[in-house]
Amino acid sequence: MTEYAHGITSGAVARRLGVAPTTLRSWDRRYGIGPAAREDGRHRRWTPADIAVLEEMCRLTASGVPPAEAARTARSGAAAPLAEVPAPAPRAGAGGGLPLGRARQECRGLGRAAVRLDAAAMDEMLGSLIEEYGLVTAWEEVMAPALHAVGRKWETSDDRYVEVEHLLSWHVSSALRRVSTARPALRAGTPPVLLACVPNEQHTLPLEALAAGLAELALPTRMFGAAVPPEALDQAVRRTGPAAVVLWAQARSTANPPLARHVADTSWGVKGARTRTTVLLAGPGWAGPAPAPGMLRPGGLREALALLRALCDAADTGVAGAGATGPVATAR
Repeated sequence: MTEYAHGITSGAVARRLGVAPTTLRSWDRRYGIGPAAREDGRHRRWTPADIAVLEEMCRLTASGVPPAEAARTARSGAAAPLAEVPAPAPRAGAGGGLPLGRARQECRGLGRAAVRLDAAAMDEMLGSLIEEYGLVTAWEEVMAPALHAVGRKWETSDDRYVEVEHLLSWHVSSALRRVSTARPALRAGTPPVLLACVPNEQHTLPLEALAAGLAELALPTRMFGAAVPPEALDQAVRRTGPAAVVLWAQARSTANPPLARHVADTSWGVKGARTRTTVLLAGPGWAGPAPAPGMLRPGGLREALALLRALCDAADTGVAGAGATGPVATAR
């Protein structure tokens, strides 16, 4: 609890609660929802009691309560246990809580911002998360759980919250693209990593996270996106001679083992020195028996990046296609 010894900054509070710092300033100015003390008379420093009021303000506004009324209720509840504060009935179309379980605070904050359709807060929060924690932690512990929670909420709410899922997905995608475009100079001469969804698979965000991680490692990629036709994937492999091919399948119904086998068996180069690639089976759709030779199944973004870096290193030293039996076999 050392971070609370002297209070925490507005930026840290905003990230945790999923509101823009400008929103905190507006609530303070308009409704008196602000920190009890300020450092040097200027800088806001938020105590646990201050944050409890803010959390109630966020909960009430997400339930459809007008901000002025929510502020009065949140302030009046500050001196009493929150359980004694009357909770308003959600209005039609108002945002509700997401099934986030024991997710970290930043994940809850992002979920609240998504339910409020607060685009500015989502953008600011996603950028801060990646900068503070790094891409992998931000994806695995905040972005992906928030996306899953929104998806579950939509599935159990009679098709409500579709707009929340679409907006959150767009802003996560935008944040990942910003990481990709800020990449360092790519390693010269390294064969690319091909990223593709199997046919009939539309979920691309995990591949976008992988593309951003590879960009941070300065490894070249070719992103083909959703529902890549088998013929197109075959041509891409033959034309680029990739260090690895990542095939994403979100569900078992979309996973395509014959296609994965075909890609792993595809070879190129001069007779007597033919080369093959390694296929990474990414996503929950590939769950099942151990992958066949020439294929690997990473357990998540962090492991996928480690495998792909090793495969690219092997390709740089002329050991292309060694994935399942060579230098990365121990990472399986």
